[in-house]
Amino acid sequence: MNCIIVDDETLARNILEGLAAKDPELTVAGTYSNAMHAMKHLNQHEDTDLIFLDIHMPDFTGFDFIQTIKNPPAVVLVTSDKNFATEAFEYDCIVDYLVKPITEERFFRAVRKAKALKASAPAPSFTPVSGTTPAAPAAEPISQTVPADTATEFYVNIDRRLIKIEIQSVNVVEAKGDYIHIKTEAKNYIVHSTLKKIEEKLPASLFLKVHRTYIINTKKIVDIEDNSVLIGKDVIPVSRANRPELMKRLNML
Repeated sequence: MNCIIVDDETLARNILEGLAAKDPELTVAGTYSNAMHAMKHLNQHEDTDLIFLDIHMPDFTGFDFIQTIKNPPAVVLVTSDKNFATEAFEYDCIVDYLVKPITEERFFRAVRKAKALKASAPAPSFTPVSGTTPAAPAAEPISQTVPADTATEFYVNIDRRLIKIEIQSVNVVEAKGDYIHIKTEAKNYIVHSTLKKIEEKLPASLFLKVHRTYIINTKKIVDIEDNSVLIGKDVIPVSRANRPELMKRLNML
């Protein structure tokens, strides 16, 4: 049974890997400190049976990560927060919820649940959002024909479903390697695309690229200090080259 461990804490990864090593039927195929690297692993290895997944990670949650995978394997959530248990079991793929510090007995109970799930159903063939099909390139923003200045929404392709995102709800878009992270008022989305492509979808009157890896909704700025802006709880860097244009956008007294 192949598994991967996704947790931004080194100690937690080491503990999980050590516990997994005690089960001869469990093979740790990779340990990752962030979800982006784990997603690349899933792109290249379709034989993953189980993911030990931290809920709280930089930039987005374990739930965001699960939503980017079609037909995910069994998932055991690992967290120090008990408050997400109800939300966790809204996902069919989540077989257990481990609260740190993790005991050996509790770990192996979760593994047994994952093994039982694997034995009771055909092995899932899942496709991360970065997978492509001839009919629909995975997770590319669409609605090419609508001018950005008049559009009120755009769509992203996730799990072969077209999900509408209201433009006004977008706070920040961040480039993350081959992906972009779209942060809205209610939810976050990880999409296989580029900052340039989504910039073409967003009205220039509302959005501004303030850094080589960030586009912000200027109406959502809470505070500006030195070379950064605060939007919600996110502190976004502003490059020296883009700061003058940002200052022009502000309705200052």
